[in-house]
Amino acid sequence: MQIHHISHTLSDTLRHRRQKLAQLIDFPVILWSGSSSPRNFRANTYPFRASSHFLYFAGLPLHNAAIRLEAGKLELFIDDPEPGSALWHGEMPKREEIAAKIGADTARTLSELKHRGHGAASIPVQNYRTSLVQSQILHREISSPYDLEGLDLELAKAIVSLRLTHDGEALAELRQAAAVSVAAHKAGMVATPKAKQEAEVRAAMEGVIIAQNMTTSYNSIVTVHGEVLHNEAYHHPLQPGDLLLADVGAETEMGWAADITRTWPVSGKFSPTQRDIYNVVLAAHDACIATIRPGVEYRDIHLLAATVIAEGLVDLGIFQGNPQDLVELDAHALFFPHGIGHLLGLDVHDMEDLGDLAGYEDDRTRSDRFGLSYLRLNRPLSPGMLVTIEPGFYQVPAILNDPQNRAKYQNIINWERLSQFADVRGIRIEDDVLVTTNGSEILTAALPNDADTIEALVNNLDEEAGG
Repeated sequence: MQIHHISHTLSDTLRHRRQKLAQLIDFPVILWSGSSSPRNFRANTYPFRASSHFLYFAGLPLHNAAIRLEAGKLELFIDDPEPGSALWHGEMPKREEIAAKIGADTARTLSELKHRGHGAASIPVQNYRTSLVQSQILHREISSPYDLEGLDLELAKAIVSLRLTHDGEALAELRQAAAVSVAAHKAGMVATPKAKQEAEVRAAMEGVIIAQNMTTSYNSIVTVHGEVLHNEAYHHPLQPGDLLLADVGAETEMGWAADITRTWPVSGKFSPTQRDIYNVVLAAHDACIATIRPGVEYRDIHLLAATVIAEGLVDLGIFQGNPQDLVELDAHALFFPHGIGHLLGLDVHDMEDLGDLAGYEDDRTRSDRFGLSYLRLNRPLSPGMLVTIEPGFYQVPAILNDPQNRAKYQNIINWERLSQFADVRGIRIEDDVLVTTNGSEILTAALPNDADTIEALVNNLDEEAGG
């Protein structure tokens, strides 16, 4: 960890965040960063990722550390590097240096934390070794993050209220993540004509991210099988006539995420049927973003996307019926089964480690409707909130060939007409949209999404294609 790159305003931002937390709760809090997990043997570990709740208040991706928050004060608990560690890892910052960077009020060894756990609330860390330490320090079993109780639940609700909207420091990080992600997608488009399989395009995209000393904020999706929503296989060959769906986002050193999806033709030219469906998805994408402003219900944005997609499929002769009626019947979910998007911040699906606590208002629960059950966010939008807008069209065999779906929607889908769109497996268009005081700002707007410019980028004809 190199702390000399940290913004000079970080300590002020962190102080402001913990003071806001102190206005919401009146009990102590201990948050752990977590520790590395071995891949196969102890010294060979998975890349370390600090807990997002820890990062929000501590600012730095510290390994095996904890912070105690009370009445706006922060105590840092971390051990200095062992003398022999410099051989393997180089000189690392000492505890007091770290404490100064994050504006900690005191800095102590980890062993001193064992006397400070009484009456403290916490949030579980998804790391087995750390969870054992949590139970020992707190003198109780820590609840599941999906079923928090008592002070832990009060803490989680307070953190959600803070993290739902982003301060200036967070937005600066999120803009960096967005800019690098845009560059990665452009590189992927430019690399496609010479690539033989998906892995080569993935390499070009992730290479841009790695070159900026960032990581991916989730496992990249770069696939000609876009109908598999979270496809993490990269061995398929790229064939003329294929569409390549790339869902790739960068994460900054401090843990802030971007999330972008684009779909482009491997050949550099959409077929007429591909372009038709692409424009339906783009129309839904644009309509949703045009409605984003404070007070708008995110659920209504999802239903708007469903309606625009249904309208487009009626116009193409795939659906038969009134678009609003089709949405009421959840017919749109045959081709658009997921939600329109999610919160974005320190997590790519921000705070979903807490289940629906962040995504859903207190008095709301998930619908059991086919067309609404995967909606990740159901609350009114407010300034400073960052969300994704990502409508899609997919021909998922398990959905379209399901006997119950076939029976229920037999008079709604023109199956013969649908067969003419066999070269469209999956299309998704996704951007990161900030809710402003009077509208919205697309943080990823520098990456075009209209079909003509996408073709130009893939063919390296656009002057920005190599940007």
